[in-house]
Amino acid sequence: MSGLLKYLKRIWLLNFFRRLYLASRTYNYRYVQILRWGLRSREDTNFTYHLTPLNISYLASLLAVALKTDFAVIAAYVDEALNDRDLQEHILRETQKSPLGRFADREVRLGRRLGWYVCVRVLKPRLVVETGVDKGLGSVLLCSALLKNRAEGFSGHYIGTDINPAAGYLLSGPYGEVGEVRYGDSIESLKKLDGPVDLFINDSDHSSGYEYQEYQVIRSKLSEKSVLLGDNSDVSEALFRFSREEQRQFLYFQEKPAGHWYPGGHRYFFCRTLTSLFDRRRVFPSKPYFCGSIHETARFCLAPIGAFCLRPPGGARGRPERRHTARCGAGKKRPQPNHPFPGAAIPTQFR
Repeated sequence: MSGLLKYLKRIWLLNFFRRLYLASRTYNYRYVQILRWGLRSREDTNFTYHLTPLNISYLASLLAVALKTDFAVIAAYVDEALNDRDLQEHILRETQKSPLGRFADREVRLGRRLGWYVCVRVLKPRLVVETGVDKGLGSVLLCSALLKNRAEGFSGHYIGTDINPAAGYLLSGPYGEVGEVRYGDSIESLKKLDGPVDLFINDSDHSSGYEYQEYQVIRSKLSEKSVLLGDNSDVSEALFRFSREEQRQFLYFQEKPAGHWYPGGHRYFFCRTLTSLFDRRRVFPSKPYFCGSIHETARFCLAPIGAFCLRPPGGARGRPERRHTARCGAGKKRPQPNHPFPGAAIPTQFR
C-alpha cells in the first residue's frame, strides 16, 4: 500500500488535488462559523467575541512580563472583569436603549479588551487615552477599572476620541463620572490634550500613516511609566517603528476568537526601556489558568530584545502542528506571503 501511495504522489495531477485538500482542511470549518454568525449576530463592524481559556492564559502571561506583575495578580484582575455583573447589565441596558443597538449583539464579549482592563488595574494610571471609540465597549470597561482604582484610593480619568458624534453611547451612568468622549479628528484632539498620559490605546484610523502621526503627537505627552497599546501591527509597522525610535520594548500578542470566523485582532505592549521587562525572575504556571465559558488560543512573540514575527525563508511545509504553551506565550512563525499555511507556534519561556 505504501508503495502504491508513493507511486500516486508522483502523478502531478493527483498530487495537486491531494495538496489542495490538505490546505483547505485548515480553513473549511470557517464556512460553518460564517453561516452561524450570519444567522445569529447583528454586528457588521468591530466584531466582539470570547477568547479561549488558553489564549487568555497567554495574554495574562504576557501582561505579567510587560507589567512586571505576578501571574496570579493578573489572573485575578481578568476574573474581576469577566465576573462584573454590574458592568454587563449596564452594557446590555444601554445597548437596548440606543438606536444603534440594532447593530450590536445581546451578549457581552470583552475579547482582547481584557488586556486593557488589566493594564489600568495594575498601572493605576492618572490619564488613559483611547483613539477610536465606536459604541464604547472598551471605554466603559476602562472606566470600570478606573472606578475600582478610585475605590482603592487611586484617581484616574479616561478620554476617548472619535470622529463619529454618535460614538460612545455605552459610556454613561457611573462610568461617565471618570470618562468622556471628545469628538472630531483624533490627531487634533490629541494635540489639545494636557498630559501626562500613562496609558495610550490606538484604535482609530487603521492606515499606517495616520497611526504613526498619532504616535508622533502623543510622544511628548507620555509619562515616564507610560504603556502604549496598538491595534494595527498585523498590517502596519507604525508602532514597531515608533518603538525602535523611542527605544521602547515591543511585544506582540495575537488573539484567536472562540467559535468566530474572524481570525482575531492584535495587541502590542510597550515599556520604557529595552531591559525593563526582564529584570526580575518570574515563574509561570505549566497549565492554563482559565477553564470556563470564555474560549481562545493565542500566539505572540517574545524575546529578550523585543517581540517579532518570524518568517521562515522557505515557507512552511507539512501539516499545521497544533501545539500551545501556557507558560510565557507562543511566538508565531509566519510563512511567506501568499502561502496558505497560517504558521506554527513557537513556545517561549523566560527564567
